Amino acid sequence: MVEKQNVELKLIHMEDVVSKEVEWLWYPYIPYGKITIIEGDPGEGKTTLVLKLAAALSMGLPLPCDDDKEYEPIHIIYQTAEDGIEDTIKPRLEKAGADCSMIRVIDETDKELSMTDDRLEQAIIETGARLIILDPIQAYVGADINMNNANEVRSVMAQLGRVAEKYDCAILLVGHMNKGTGNKSSYR
Repeated sequence: MVEKQNVELKLIHMEDVVSKEVEWLWYPYIPYGKITIIEGDPGEGKTTLVLKLAAALSMGLPLPCDDDKEYEPIHIIYQTAEDGIEDTIKPRLEKAGADCSMIRVIDETDKELSMTDDRLEQAIIETGARLIILDPIQAYVGADINMNNANEVRSVMAQLGRVAEKYDCAILLVGHMNKGTGNKSSYR
């Protein structure tokens, strides 16, 4: 039998809520303090896109469709579970003109990273990172989380969202669509 927990009801009155503007890393695509997901079929260039964004942001260069905005270089944490950092990621960053001194990777040699891992928050504090990239989502949800169970994923995403908001950093998740055959990617 499942024990029911009693939680005190707390209501937020909208008249007491103070509106605030969204600050954008890249308007209107990637806001600070929030999670953004780039998702698509394999081979569509998701990782290429995020690496080129990371390269431009590490140098303070304008982003596509945002040529008139001036940027300050920002610190970035880029985590990948699919590509080697020495033979794939760094060469691609160099080719894109990145300032690699502005981009860090959390060492996963001793333990794989997850979205709820304290090392993510520690890395943000230590580096002052304004952009966190996790590529792909599926690798960083956590071994104990069933991606097909919305309730399990929701709590992980909520915790990650609180980290983004607390440190006013943008969190960019790269997702791969399921491989269902015959379906358009928009339905998967």
